[in-house]
Amino acid sequence: MRVKVGLAFFVTLAIAPTLGRFPNVDPGSALGLLIVAQQIVIGLAMGLAMRIIFSAVEMAGNLIGLQMGLGFATLFDPQNSAQTPVMGSFIGMLAILIFLSLDGHALMLETLAVSFRELPISAQPLAAGGFKLLLNWGGEIFLAGVLLSLPVIAALLVTNISLGIMTRAAPQLNIFSVGFPITLMAGFLILYLLLPYFIPLLSRFMHDALAVMLQVARLGLTGS
Repeated sequence: MRVKVGLAFFVTLAIAPTLGRFPNVDPGSALGLLIVAQQIVIGLAMGLAMRIIFSAVEMAGNLIGLQMGLGFATLFDPQNSAQTPVMGSFIGMLAILIFLSLDGHALMLETLAVSFRELPISAQPLAAGGFKLLLNWGGEIFLAGVLLSLPVIAALLVTNISLGIMTRAAPQLNIFSVGFPITLMAGFLILYLLLPYFIPLLSRFMHDALAVMLQVARLGLTGS
């Protein structure tokens, strides 16, 4: 938490000189507190637009882990203060590394700076268009999660069908002792083969999220 506060402070120092004139309002007045609350809401909405992509990636990892038989393997996630599946955490950390390698953090700061020009600091009430767009963007969690995990789920489905046929042909085969290692190895192999295709797809989702962040700010002023 201290690191987050420190980063927010330095980001403020970097962006503040690029902003225009601030409204002549006493920060301690009711209008000043209203403007502060308004900026907090805008920042949370823009951050949520990007967070939705990482939630979708973690959802895809959870679906993959469930199909591989790793649904019971969990670890403590300090960010969410809850137990999360290992595969979801692994795919989520991989997405963060890809995000940093693609200079996503720099693009986010640029989008944040541009948002102050699109939606200047003022006491003007926010329009509902930006929040409506954010709600619609929330549906991308399920769409992107299923899209990212679908190849692995389809391949594991074929693997499970093959194991079912083997069990039918040889009833003496212990499917519980043989099927789990095969499913696990097949899942890791398919995931390894799909990683090169995972990067451009995730890059597209991230650029879409950055576009939504800026559009949320624009619609917060115009509403259409």
